[in-house]
Amino acid sequence: MKIQVPDNIASIVPYPPGKPLEELEREYGVSNSIKMASNENPWGPSPKAIEAIREALTNLHRYPDGSGYYLVHALAEKLGFTAAEIVLGNGSNEIIEMLVKAYVQNGDEVITSHPSFLMYQKIVQVRGGVNIVIPLLVMHHDLATILSVITAKTRLIFLDNPNNPTGCPIKLTDLYSFLSAVPESVLVVLDEAYVDFMDNELQPDVFSLIRNSKGRCGVVSLRTFSKAYGLAGLRIGYGLMPSEVAGNLHRVRQPFNVNQLAQVGALAALADEDFYQQTLQRTRQGLNYLQTEVAKLGCKSYPAQTNFFLVDVGGDATVLYEAMLHKGVIIRSMKPYGYTDMVRITVGSAEENQRCLAALSACLLELAYV
Repeated sequence: MKIQVPDNIASIVPYPPGKPLEELEREYGVSNSIKMASNENPWGPSPKAIEAIREALTNLHRYPDGSGYYLVHALAEKLGFTAAEIVLGNGSNEIIEMLVKAYVQNGDEVITSHPSFLMYQKIVQVRGGVNIVIPLLVMHHDLATILSVITAKTRLIFLDNPNNPTGCPIKLTDLYSFLSAVPESVLVVLDEAYVDFMDNELQPDVFSLIRNSKGRCGVVSLRTFSKAYGLAGLRIGYGLMPSEVAGNLHRVRQPFNVNQLAQVGALAALADEDFYQQTLQRTRQGLNYLQTEVAKLGCKSYPAQTNFFLVDVGGDATVLYEAMLHKGVIIRSMKPYGYTDMVRITVGSAEENQRCLAALSACLLELAYV
């Protein structure tokens, strides 16, 4: 073929997918491996969500509700927003794509931080936008520098709060001060994929930020059912935003972008408050346990408001990652993010946490890291 590919597409490095557990087990000669690398919910979704999905299987010959009516209205009632301020997505990452489609033209600028979610920059590049990337400052968004690089061409600013991979939240006073200084012509997107795990007093008041945008920048909050609600496999998320912004996103979204099983599963999961609270409690307990035990192994862990945390292992993180794979435990090396001595560990079940610690202890000794 002699089809030309635009430079902005040809230069993109595809998002690196992980290997299936079965393939890793075959490659490394292990069995019963556990995955603590992808910030997934080890307890899965609410049983009520599973039952709702099971009942919906007989309707797969029908198109899903293109408006997501029942889920949108349930979210509106629970969160205090109107249906016109909510947009559903095939994962919250689709909302990111809609925002870039709606507001970014060739040559427009989008500000992001590094490290953070890789897809911000890839989606901007596909659109022909210009990525302005600001390094984190001591594991936090460098809000002062972000403000200093805003130009007349800036359209969007993406801030993941808490940040992935550091797990650090933005201090509320810093966030509110920052938003008051951003021009009205810029839209600030708070990616709150892990907001469920944050302490209540650290969570931004997105309702007020979205509703009271007169005279300052607009704010969008991105949320997901993948983490706390355990529905990562169904790809379902949503955005909270001014109705004007939502209207523009509806202009660019696909007509049936959220599948039927995702809608009914999310609706049932949203209604099961007891299961949701149990998940949050188990996650907090698991995080505290892992961080306490990791410190006993001689490693330094960093505070996190998420279902994962960073660990300084005192040696090459990728070498440790490989050693852990041989013991059937999958964690994430942070070396590609510039943190050469750090790994990221997701909170697992009690049994998975214990097994991870045992493998980590053995690997640290074998590698003489501590």
